Amino acid sequence: MTTLVLVSHPHLADSTSQQFLKASINSDEVLWEHIESQATIDIEKEQAQLRQADRIILQFPLYWYAAPAGLKQWEDTVLTRTFVYGDHRYPLAGKELGIVVTTGMPAKAFQRGGAEQITLDAALAPLTAVADRARMKWLPTFAIHQFAYLDEPAKLQLVVDYQRYLTQVQPDSLQNKQAWFATHLPAMIDRLPLEQQQAGQLILTVFEQQQTDLEALTDTLGLIKEQEDD
Repeated sequence: MTTLVLVSHPHLADSTSQQFLKASINSDEVLWEHIESQATIDIEKEQAQLRQADRIILQFPLYWYAAPAGLKQWEDTVLTRTFVYGDHRYPLAGKELGIVVTTGMPAKAFQRGGAEQITLDAALAPLTAVADRARMKWLPTFAIHQFAYLDEPAKLQLVVDYQRYLTQVQPDSLQNKQAWFATHLPAMIDRLPLEQQQAGQLILTVFEQQQTDLEALTDTLGLIKEQEDD
């Protein structure tokens, strides 16, 4: 699977959250691009990237309940009516569209009755409409609230969750989570400092054992169901 991450931020170098997320990407299957760094948007190049990607991620901070102006300009330039649906070919149909959004407010502020008086789903509704028009599959929003206040364990968890959001097969089921960790955990351990790799190998051994136990349990439950059906 190929994932295209389109980042919109007017001051990317000053954003600790965006720099952190960029450093978290370690897959050759992920193409990362900063929209505002382009002096001129190459429409043909952008549309070609969209055609080639299986999963498209729009990543940005929430500015006044919307994406930054750079993303809107990119949409107006690249997502032309003819390209998206005008020729009735729908080149983006079936592709996945996900949103990674950072906010300076806690999650509870975006709940109904919260301080912001609007949910993230409501704020992102225009992008949902774009996905619907293009016949794309809308992924659950990946929201990062108050990054500056996250402690180290929370940031480590964010790295894993973010990587899964970019590359894990959807839906986010237990089976798909297991398959993702089985593929990526060995590489994660290899990147650990030498003094931590022994602990990492222990984690891998426990994970593999639990995966085997779960598969055996699933088989047993399947046999029980077959007997009940008989």
